Amino acid sequence: MPDLAGLRAAYFRPAQRIGLLIDISVAAVVVGMLGLMIVLPSLEAGPFHLMFLAVAIAYGYRTWPLVPILSATVAFTLLGGWLMAEQAAAGRLPKAELAEIALMPMVLLVMIWHVRRRVAAVEELEQMAGRQLEAVQREHEFVRDASHAIRTPVTIARGHLELVAAGELDEEVRSDLYVAMLQLERLTALSDRLLAVAQLDSGGALSEKPTDLGSLIRELAANWSAQPDRTWRFDCEPTGWVLADPEWIEQALDALIENALNFTSAGGEISLRCWRADGHCIVEVADSGPGIEPEDLPYVFDRFWHRMPPNGRMGTGLGLAMARSAAIAHGGELTAKNGPNGGAVFELRLPGG
Repeated sequence: MPDLAGLRAAYFRPAQRIGLLIDISVAAVVVGMLGLMIVLPSLEAGPFHLMFLAVAIAYGYRTWPLVPILSATVAFTLLGGWLMAEQAAAGRLPKAELAEIALMPMVLLVMIWHVRRRVAAVEELEQMAGRQLEAVQREHEFVRDASHAIRTPVTIARGHLELVAAGELDEEVRSDLYVAMLQLERLTALSDRLLAVAQLDSGGALSEKPTDLGSLIRELAANWSAQPDRTWRFDCEPTGWVLADPEWIEQALDALIENALNFTSAGGEISLRCWRADGHCIVEVADSGPGIEPEDLPYVFDRFWHRMPPNGRMGTGLGLAMARSAAIAHGGELTAKNGPNGGAVFELRLPGG
């Protein structure tokens, strides 16, 4: 035997109880207005209008199936119209009021048509949003799985190449081995950044805590300025404490600095600046390289999009994408532009807390 108590509980959920209450209320209003048309024969037009108005208002909250609402509309239109026609024939109601018999249901039907179009549009948007969410989830799963799938064979290949490198090799073979190791390093970096992007996009990768952004940037500047063939400039105003994950911010800034390093030649200049403005902490990484072509600006943060660096090796195409994902995950933003004197300028803005 079915669980009748459970069935009743499932049927009379809050939304269904409200829908049932609207149904009963509309039915009561329609019956009441028809009763008033009988009791007040000379004022039938008023209750007739109110009857349609009540149904129209209720339909905005309760979208009934098409056949029942059309059947109900035809039924109370015919009944109300018959009462009005009887009174008009008896001379108790002006015959001009009979035009309302066709006009009011037409107005109601037009409203029903618009409401159903709106509901269909909302359902289509919800379906599109659902499909997009599924696509994003599948992309995240693919990126995460691809990262792990790349890491294992790369680790094995590197181990074998390191064993080969330990032996006696002629110069040509050692050069080829160096190229192979370099490509494995690129694959490792690709795997790491794929995983980083997937973690950031999932929204669960941050471990935020009060962070002294200025101190973090000074440490980064000290690490990177060990590169002796570039001119490094550093200017960091006090930014105070921000709520951030220092590891992800460090990775994002590392990617920006690495990009600047690849696009400046020996003797070029790279600058790091930070300041606080309008409730945000701002970090700027600028270089004296060739800058970004105007047609390339919209794409610099796209995944796997490359610009061939005039200096340095080709990257993974994920560093800037990962940096932007880190900024967005912190509720901030990362923008790119060209400096007034040339060179690229990347600006990371984080909520000041």
